[in-house]
Amino acid sequence: MDLITGTGVAVALVVPLPRERVWELVTAVERVGEWSPEATGGRWCDETPGPAEGARFLGTNRFPNGFESTVTCVVTEAREPGTFAWDVLDDSGATGSSWRYDLCDGETPGSTIVRQSFRHGPGMTGARVGTPIEGRLATLCSNMMTTITAMTGVAR
Repeated sequence: MDLITGTGVAVALVVPLPRERVWELVTAVERVGEWSPEATGGRWCDETPGPAEGARFLGTNRFPNGFESTVTCVVTEAREPGTFAWDVLDDSGATGSSWRYDLCDGETPGSTIVRQSFRHGPGMTGARVGTPIEGRLATLCSNMMTTITAMTGVAR
């Protein structure tokens, strides 16, 4: 195992929307490009109508250095309206990274605590041993907060 595998970050934000509405937003992979600084789009594969364990979608990304990628993602957990999680597969089909949204009722009625997390590996992620990972993790945290804020602002 390298030093990058298992490295991850998580953010949490309370939003003034009920969990059911937030669930609709976090599972709308085709809309992620409207909200994310890095993810530019997504689309469900095959005949998948939406989030279900084992469903696949393609995600597209554009990084600050101009690099663009398309990745295959497989849903690992879909429990409405609580958890939506997926793995990004590397070229060999191994898990390059794992992403997860956990939604809990907030203290104020009609609010939701949105927790988003990311974890590297064990497959290839594009991150390299020997390069500073801290800056990338800070960028991911910032991007996750920006995405959650923009996503939930759309529905207000």
